[in-house]
Amino acid sequence: MPRFVASDNTALHYYDEGAGRPVVLIAGYGAPADSWALQWAALRAAGHRVISFDRRWHGRSDQPAHGHRIARHGKDLHDLLAHLDLDDVTVVGASMGASTIWAYVSLFGCERLAGIVTVDQTPKMINNPGWPYGFYGLASDNLGTFFQHPNAVNTGHGRTWPEPAATDAAIRRAGGVGMSRLITPDTYPLLFDHACQDWRDTVAGITVPALIVAGADSQFWPSEHASATAMLSPLARAAVVPGAGHPAHLDQPDTVARLIVEFAAQAA
Repeated sequence: MPRFVASDNTALHYYDEGAGRPVVLIAGYGAPADSWALQWAALRAAGHRVISFDRRWHGRSDQPAHGHRIARHGKDLHDLLAHLDLDDVTVVGASMGASTIWAYVSLFGCERLAGIVTVDQTPKMINNPGWPYGFYGLASDNLGTFFQHPNAVNTGHGRTWPEPAATDAAIRRAGGVGMSRLITPDTYPLLFDHACQDWRDTVAGITVPALIVAGADSQFWPSEHASATAMLSPLARAAVVPGAGHPAHLDQPDTVARLIVEFAAQAA
């Protein structure tokens, strides 16, 4: 299985299949690269080289004691693109994978990128009167303890979560090796750092096209975050996926694959 060594000597795993203009897929918190398996065939059929990236502590990548910050994950994405010498890349991030892309852009600009797709990730998770599109119930006064509560993700909003066994079976049928989710107390500092970020200024400064996708029935935040985010940049537009919760690429895999393929063709 292909791996490379990032600049801090952490070995990171990725899949690399197909040929053509590259699309790099980055999964969310706790999810492996295999969580994109339901999009692989459509992207390859559209003529793309498809790279699916396991962030540190995710999937088959190393689990170092250091680097539990979104900025480090952005640097890891930079190291991956440099390792593969990729240019003209469409990067696609779901949930925390989207924050990884914004961290990359914050550090390196839109170097090597042709376009950006984010899947159900608000750029600011903390709610306030000027931004009501954050994580349901999360505010500055409860940020320190919010995600320590075992039921924090059970917001009472959105659609029913996908059945894990059925999702795992679908991923295996599509050529992945299963979800193998990894969420442990070791990675809570990463989740906290993720929740603290405000990427709105980064979105406003992008120099390539961006597609901000929301699940219509997200369990974590209002779908209006997509249009509010897209309004920050003249190069961004929004799409809302009907019948999808937060893991839109699992709930409505064909729709998300189509959105990525159509966007990548327009960004060429």
